[in-house]
Amino acid sequence: MATHVITGAGSGIGAAVARRLHARGDDLVLFARNAGRAKELAAEFPGASTVVGDLAEPERLSWAFSHQTLPDRVDTLLHIAGVADLGSVGELTPKIWQAQLNANLVSPAEITRHLLPQLRVSQGQVLFVNSGAGLAAHADWSAYAASKHGLKALADSLRHEEKPNGVRVTSVYPGRTASPMQAKIHQQEGREYDAARWIDPESVATTILMAIDLPRDAEVNDLTVRPGKP
Repeated sequence: MATHVITGAGSGIGAAVARRLHARGDDLVLFARNAGRAKELAAEFPGASTVVGDLAEPERLSWAFSHQTLPDRVDTLLHIAGVADLGSVGELTPKIWQAQLNANLVSPAEITRHLLPQLRVSQGQVLFVNSGAGLAAHADWSAYAASKHGLKALADSLRHEEKPNGVRVTSVYPGRTASPMQAKIHQQEGREYDAARWIDPESVATTILMAIDLPRDAEVNDLTVRPGKP
């Protein structure tokens, strides 16, 4: 039975992945931003463990971990949580920049740092859910895209560093996916949101499970998933 540490299990792609792994009987360790959210996740996924840590404050994660018990074994670390705030370079404040860099880049690096010893022992896998914005930046997406371009660099560097230890590293780049975050993005863009136009989170979850279940003689480095509808 594998043990999976997941951020972002509360909604969207993260929830879809957590449901699939929970249904097949794997052990889940779910990140929550506060104790109240941890209680909700524990109720939604009976038997799962929770770790409380606010991705908005990566500098406090080490302290938070020191007051909790991290899992002894980690087979996969799934970075799925993320935040997005759009705006032009001329409008975005340092606070908005920092919030996206913290949640989308610095916190994944910090969580990975703390769990690498367990991943090395299990010869496990780190999977980053990136974004199409991590491959190409467009107008009004600078801060989010910068955080995701940075996440790609983190994954690529980690892959080279940890290959001798048997740790696999995968980046998944979904296009627009039906989720609460996508609804928020449409609101910021001033557009009507129609979930049926975009990728179902379950479809992205299918690609993620394929990557982590792949036999050990191969690894998926980068996987792009695009909406199938015109």
